[in-house]
Amino acid sequence: MCLAIPGKIIKKGRDRTAEVDFGGVMRSVQMDLLPGAKEGEYVIVHAGFAIQKMSEADAKLTLGMLKEAFGDDTP
Repeated sequence: MCLAIPGKIIKKGRDRTAEVDFGGVMRSVQMDLLPGAKEGEYVIVHAGFAIQKMSEADAKLTLGMLKEAFGDDTP
């Protein structure tokens, strides 16, 4: 089973990476597949790569469902 997690782009780097916030957990994410994504936008991340943009409302809904399903340890 594959799982992709939504996160908010906080800062884009010069090397096709971005710092992404997953509910308070910051990670460096490869942006090769979404070079046009901007700071402040939400993306779905799988295996360290941003694979799709999504709306803030959808991201928050998804994160809420993950917390409901897995508890407060979920990003």
